[in-house]
Amino acid sequence: MTPSDQAVVFIIDDDDRMRAATQRLLKTVGLHSEAFATPQEFLRHKLPDVVSCLVLDVRLPGMSGLELQQKLNEAETRIPIIFITSHGDIPMTVTAMKSGAVEFLTKPFRDQDLLDAIQQALEREGETRQQRREIRKLKERYETLTARERQVMGLLVSGMLTKQIASRLGTSEVTAQVHRGQVMHKMRVNTPIELGRIAEKLDLPVAN
Repeated sequence: MTPSDQAVVFIIDDDDRMRAATQRLLKTVGLHSEAFATPQEFLRHKLPDVVSCLVLDVRLPGMSGLELQQKLNEAETRIPIIFITSHGDIPMTVTAMKSGAVEFLTKPFRDQDLLDAIQQALEREGETRQQRREIRKLKERYETLTARERQVMGLLVSGMLTKQIASRLGTSEVTAQVHRGQVMHKMRVNTPIELGRIAEKLDLPVAN
């Protein structure tokens, strides 16, 4: 990783010593971190477009960690969260995990437990970002198809042969074959099965 795309671990904790200790720990394993005393301070910060996660204290002045998690979800700000707290309880843990938290650690916890949770969060975020990039590329390819080619793609992934597609569209088999070739070329696939996988990823409706 170059410095510009290096993963970042954000820390929000109103305890100065805890913030500093967490940053020192992360530095020992080569992880870059940025620390904030309050959720408000974090929200004013522009998040870089890199793999990241958030180590978040539950009990904070002004806005709790759970309230911040809800706010981030509402804003569709996708960042995996590891909650830490001195006073955890089961309902609080359930709420956090249902809302997408990666881990919920109760103080005192082992340094290794925190590092393991952070590693899991960063790996998950890396995979998610990769999937989003792939979907974006597939959407761009799909948008290059004409309306008729999209029809043909829908019929192809439903299992129809070229002859059946021609009959359904009221065109010659040669014309249907040309459309099929264009679809395969533009979507960069060799078989209808590959095309079907793309249709699934893009959540396209299947022709009846």
